[in-house]
Amino acid sequence: MSTDATPEYDYEELGLVAGLEIHQQLDTATKLFCDSPTVERDPEESERSIARRLHPTKSELGELDDAAVEESRVDREFTYLAYDTTCLVEEDDEPPRRVDDEALAVALQIADLLDISVVDQAHVMRKLVIDGSNTSGFQRSILLGQAGEIETSEGTVSVADLMLEEESAKRVEETDDGVVYSLDRLGVPLVEIGTGPDIRSPEGAREAAARIGMLLRSTGAVKRGLGTIRQDVNVSIADGARVEVKGVQDLQGIEDIVRGEVGRQAELLDVREELRERDARVGDVSDVTDTFADTESGVIRGALDAGGKVTAVPLFGFDGLVGREIQPDRRLGTELSDHAKRHGAGGIFHTDELPAYGVTDEEVDALRDAVGAGEGDAVAIVAADPETADLAIEAAAERAETAIEGVPEETRGANDDGTTRYLRPLPGAARMYPETDVPPVEPDPSDVERPELLDEKAERYTEQFGLDAGLAEQVAFGQRFPLFETAVDRGVDPTFAASTLESTTTEIRREGAPVGNLTDDHFLALFDLVEDGDLAKEGVPEVLTTLAERPELSAAEAVEEAGLSGVSEEEVREAVVEVVERNADQIEAEGMGAFSGLMGEAMGALRGKADGEVVSDVLREEIGKRS
Repeated sequence: MSTDATPEYDYEELGLVAGLEIHQQLDTATKLFCDSPTVERDPEESERSIARRLHPTKSELGELDDAAVEESRVDREFTYLAYDTTCLVEEDDEPPRRVDDEALAVALQIADLLDISVVDQAHVMRKLVIDGSNTSGFQRSILLGQAGEIETSEGTVSVADLMLEEESAKRVEETDDGVVYSLDRLGVPLVEIGTGPDIRSPEGAREAAARIGMLLRSTGAVKRGLGTIRQDVNVSIADGARVEVKGVQDLQGIEDIVRGEVGRQAELLDVREELRERDARVGDVSDVTDTFADTESGVIRGALDAGGKVTAVPLFGFDGLVGREIQPDRRLGTELSDHAKRHGAGGIFHTDELPAYGVTDEEVDALRDAVGAGEGDAVAIVAADPETADLAIEAAAERAETAIEGVPEETRGANDDGTTRYLRPLPGAARMYPETDVPPVEPDPSDVERPELLDEKAERYTEQFGLDAGLAEQVAFGQRFPLFETAVDRGVDPTFAASTLESTTTEIRREGAPVGNLTDDHFLALFDLVEDGDLAKEGVPEVLTTLAERPELSAAEAVEEAGLSGVSEEEVREAVVEVVERNADQIEAEGMGAFSGLMGEAMGALRGKADGEVVSDVLREEIGKRS
């Protein structure tokens, strides 16, 4: 959502309060509770699948979590794709093993960077999750510490807690029967960082998230790329309610979501005031199938022909407000529809938008009469199979009731345009209970060293290695800074190593090379070839492209494949002499002024097989002989 399309608010006057939950995958060798590798797999590589249906369980106090109960009302089967890299722990056919030492060490480094007070003894808890994203029906989570803080330009933001958790399974697709998940991601170590409600502006939320992201990347041990870090944003305004928005993918999205949620809550409060002035209320649900017995509406006709029915609820005093926009292209009716969709309906129709969709004026009048709705009232309807129609219209009616009360507390999902949609109620304390299969751990912060911050690292690269500020920042904030430091320790020229890892890879990626296939070993072997004189620097882009396209090759094999094996000085001279002889007239006229143009021609003739400095020296010598 463009910020240009969002009105600016006085956030202090509205009483904006926001907090963040940052979820970051750790780049460890194995998963949190077993020895499976943390590698991403293609669903087509799966060897087998298992199917499950999940149900809510009671907490230690015998309570059921509201969010889990609502999730369980949606009848779905979950299918899980397993691989040769997944094990019985992911399938919930074997108890979890001890907490992974590497994951714990990285999490303690993160705790240090956030000034977190680490607990003396950490216990594994089960967090009830029955949306299918975990085969067991719960996620294992460990509270490692509390009471940290970060600094931003708008002041200190407290860090309420740091959790070490197992990542959920990756959603592959939805089917008619349910959802297909992939087990490659399930169990990957994940840290969850929750800030306090100290953020007071959309810009402040973005800055706090950026700061935490920088601290996480400073460890050099977090995964990078789409989906490896997720941000949830908690937003409320005075007289509104705490709303958790899940799945914000980028920093700009955080700013847009906060702005959009402030606007949504402000609009809902205005709707509440008008509904109260009208003494609005929600009527009883009823069956209005007979009203549409002869309808030509495609949606309704399709439901009735399949043995379904039409249910309705009168919304007294709601006329004109169900169709009121509360976010760009989203209305109060959209909110009611989101709740209906949670129970399998395609959505709702309401009288603020009818007649439309094949529903006639006469049918609208008959509908109003059937439910006792008059002028100033609205009616919402659902057409679906009997069970779905009953559940969906009840859900829409309940959401209409909360519109009279104001802003409901709930969990919402982030849309790509910066708006949000209803997902489920906010989870409560009943979703957490102890894990009895994993012994507690006693984390010792003194076992780990505090990582160097990325901004500090960039300054050091400039001072220590002579990199210009821009390149130093690129390397320090890039994914391959540990590889850069390894290469430099092995004697590789720092500027060459940095430009190869950042500039050259960017260049070949833009040309379509799958640079994600390049490994540390590829780069280090390539650097060795250049240092040994077996490959000219000018040939590096072509060799990297070959390696990216055929990662099974060694660097030396890629050089051969690209036809870039090094040439002797005698062969360089032969190629340069040919260029000089072809351009004899130009040399006679311009002398050494012809050098620049002929240098490019000579390098092109050698196709990156020779070092530019060698070619330059030979070319100057040959021009000098003829001028």
